[in-house]
Amino acid sequence: MVNQHPVSEHTAPFDALIIGIEGHAEIPVGGVAHSVGEGDALLIPAGVPHAVHPIDRFKMLLIMIRGESE
Repeated sequence: MVNQHPVSEHTAPFDALIIGIEGHAEIPVGGVAHSVGEGDALLIPAGVPHAVHPIDRFKMLLIMIRGESE
């Protein structure tokens, strides 16, 4: 995903893993800001509010993790 625009705060029904591919972004998760850059990974728990605020051109891999019973 290449995104130079913020993604507003939202929640997801599954855990999500973000892996930084290029650039940098600030990703607040549950009110705590995390800096994510190339090679960094961030796990976002299901149901926790989060957003993506690119600092520069930001590319990331987003993996949604769905459990067996879901």
